[in-house]
Amino acid sequence: MSNSTAPFSAETESAPVVGTSAAENLPPAFPERAAWGTASKLRAWQAEALTRYFADEPRDFLAVATPGAGKTTFALRLASELLARHTVERVTVVAPTEHLKRQWADAAARVNIRLDPNFKNSDGRHGKHFHGVAVTYAQVASKPALHRARTEAGRTLVILDEVHHGGDALSWGDGIREAFEPATRRLSLTGTPFRSDTAAIPFVEYVPDDEGIRTSTADYNYGYGRALEDGVVRPVIFMAYSGEMRWRTKVGDEMTARLGEATTKDITAGAWRTALDPKGEWIPSVLAAADRRLTEVRRGVPDAGGLVIATDQETARAYAKILREITGEAATLVLSDEKAASDRIEKFTESDRRWMVAVRMVSEGVDVPRLSVGVYATSTSTPLFFAQAVGRFVRARKRGENASIFLPSVPLLLAMAGQLELERDHALDKPAADEDFFEEDAALAEANREERASATQEALPFETLDAQASFDKVLFDGGEFGAGGAVGSDDEQDYLGIPGLLEPEQVTELLRARQAEQVSKRAKKKPAPEPEEDTVAIHRALKEQRSQLQSLVSAWARRSGQPHGVIHSDLRRLCGGPAVAQASVDEVQRRIDRLRGWFVGKK
Repeated sequence: MSNSTAPFSAETESAPVVGTSAAENLPPAFPERAAWGTASKLRAWQAEALTRYFADEPRDFLAVATPGAGKTTFALRLASELLARHTVERVTVVAPTEHLKRQWADAAARVNIRLDPNFKNSDGRHGKHFHGVAVTYAQVASKPALHRARTEAGRTLVILDEVHHGGDALSWGDGIREAFEPATRRLSLTGTPFRSDTAAIPFVEYVPDDEGIRTSTADYNYGYGRALEDGVVRPVIFMAYSGEMRWRTKVGDEMTARLGEATTKDITAGAWRTALDPKGEWIPSVLAAADRRLTEVRRGVPDAGGLVIATDQETARAYAKILREITGEAATLVLSDEKAASDRIEKFTESDRRWMVAVRMVSEGVDVPRLSVGVYATSTSTPLFFAQAVGRFVRARKRGENASIFLPSVPLLLAMAGQLELERDHALDKPAADEDFFEEDAALAEANREERASATQEALPFETLDAQASFDKVLFDGGEFGAGGAVGSDDEQDYLGIPGLLEPEQVTELLRARQAEQVSKRAKKKPAPEPEEDTVAIHRALKEQRSQLQSLVSAWARRSGQPHGVIHSDLRRLCGGPAVAQASVDEVQRRIDRLRGWFVGKK
């Protein structure tokens, strides 16, 4: 095979063949003319990335591709080509988890590359019948000198899967640098290039931007937006749930808050933690809604499965118990990164079981293509983890499949869900005078501080008193749809019943239609009479009215393109009265009625 700078095509893919020279470098289990790779077609981005690689054949290459795009296929095709050309004679794959080691080895075996995922540091070297090994970042960091010696023993291609883990700990980064500095070639892969710290990732190039901030530079980037246009990934529908939360703090104070309302960090944290408590009613209500959604999806995708991502093992077990009560079927429970857990994931992948519940290990890299419905029931709130979690649901198998993810109506999560297509590089520096270096997005800047919802209270005494769920809204393609509704209501069911096989533009059209129907139905209803002061406190009535007004203002803003402040000003001018914060129940209701009229063409 020639060293052509453009040897790959998305339309046809010939299998590279090992030449007759340097045959002694091949493991004895492989004949001199053994075929590498497969005859299957490459995706356009994979062919494009390979062409770019072989134009220069750099020692280091960073490929950033959205989860589900096929990074493993790209890496193994590159490895096949380098082995066939005798540029390298062995391969080392470094992965974040034990499960991913085996997943890489299985994928490599399908293209005639043999990797040993059971290699231990105590083994010293792999067997001659293998081309190399699959190891974890922790495994390398514990014995970097050993892995350096292995790298120096032969021309080695090192594939660093989810390379951002190289910045997880100083010892990991130092270990990886020491172990793989002598590698002949290094291929770094990631689906989430941004990190929320300033630890440098080994073998990644950082270039100062206009403000002098060193930023990671990818050699090839294939983002979610382009992958969605290509039909490589599924569109994601986010189902947000709010509700009233009550809890008791460590000092005995009773707190009440509505999930998702703008308030202090501590109150948001308490409300979020209360919602996720399996002893409350929020989680059972949301899991039941997610299961109804899964039933709808399975009408068009019979083997569709669901995944609940929990914060810890105790709550994961509780969630699995609730799911069994809802579905009558035991959920697959994955609690740790061990062989038994990997076996459970594989069995779930190959079955048609409805639900899997896991803590963290299924958030990254694990390939379960049939996952179509998710519940983000964890307090982890960094953009990195959120993107990894969403990535478990976006792998497309055929056109028209869509994914649905249920999540708490927490501003931080809603901001990340609304900017799923935003691509960020890893910024190594922060301006000394401005720690919020992502000034263009305050919500994600907040997220990049790696705060958890429960960080302020998780180690303190805490008691959930009440957690009620209500349907809030749907987020899709940067827009918001729906004006809320009770759990089990027609308003909720209109969105849970969206077909599981729709093109992205069809999803948008259907969401708009259902929102218009919802607003129209509400406009025809007579306003509820103002509650008596002696039976319902005015402050509670006002709270409900303001929430309803805000939902309608948001919906009109999306339709009209007007800012929220302009809409509020127009309503105040037309209806009279003070600002919303000082308006009475009657005054807020007049604005609600006027706004509902706008949706049906009345001014």
